[in-house]
Amino acid sequence: MRIRALLAGLVAAVVWASAASGSPPLPNSIASIGDSITRATNVCCWYGDHPAQSWSTGGGYFDGVSSHYERLRALTPSIRGNNYNNARAGARMADAPQQAQAAVAQGTRYVTILMGANDVCTSSPAAMTSVEDFTAQFSATMNVLAAGLPPGALVFVSSIPNVYRLWQVLRDNAVAQLVWRAARICQSMLSPFNMEEDRRAVLERERAFNEILGNVCAQYAFCRFDGHAVFDYPFASHHVSRLDFFHPSLAGQATLATLTWSKSWWGSS
Repeated sequence: MRIRALLAGLVAAVVWASAASGSPPLPNSIASIGDSITRATNVCCWYGDHPAQSWSTGGGYFDGVSSHYERLRALTPSIRGNNYNNARAGARMADAPQQAQAAVAQGTRYVTILMGANDVCTSSPAAMTSVEDFTAQFSATMNVLAAGLPPGALVFVSSIPNVYRLWQVLRDNAVAQLVWRAARICQSMLSPFNMEEDRRAVLERERAFNEILGNVCAQYAFCRFDGHAVFDYPFASHHVSRLDFFHPSLAGQATLATLTWSKSWWGSS
């Protein structure tokens, strides 16, 4: 297993070096690792998962979302039908290694990762995932991918969207406040009983998680981090679902797709 991981790293390093003067070869398959954001939960119109509208692997028509899969399909038709959404609503980083195993079993040549929102969005600040556990879990995820993905496969890692900004954008919206409280959504950040110091603690934990994502990704030549682009993006209320005032709306998924694509391996394509 260790030798296979080293060989995969060497092959990826060659791909990365060849990509220095241009984009690497286009993949013929894509898989996603993530949570309800990547499942496009409550994106529009009715409750539930809508993976066809996912920023990563979605293939829905006339939704305004140009996913990574759709952009790649326009460049290389060989990827058609080879889009695998392994994300699960409610998933935390502890679930990522298993999702990575699914991507390996699918023989995927391009994997996107957006995971960590549920590690900060918990019942209280005390219930957040620890920095140590988050580091170990993401490292294990990357090790699974390094050991099992086909030679030349590539990984893209998105930073976690800023949940403190979500509170800032909608804190004066009475309906959002009602929904957050009634549905017990991200109470570590969104509870009306939180003090500012509570919210700041969540924000600092999220910043720590995003640093971990970048630092661990940087250890692998086949991995590219978004440089905190998603976390730093100043999203507005129209980017948020009107069903739960938490998940991305169609406009949010479209923006997420465009923003992450610009930071991906083929961002100039």
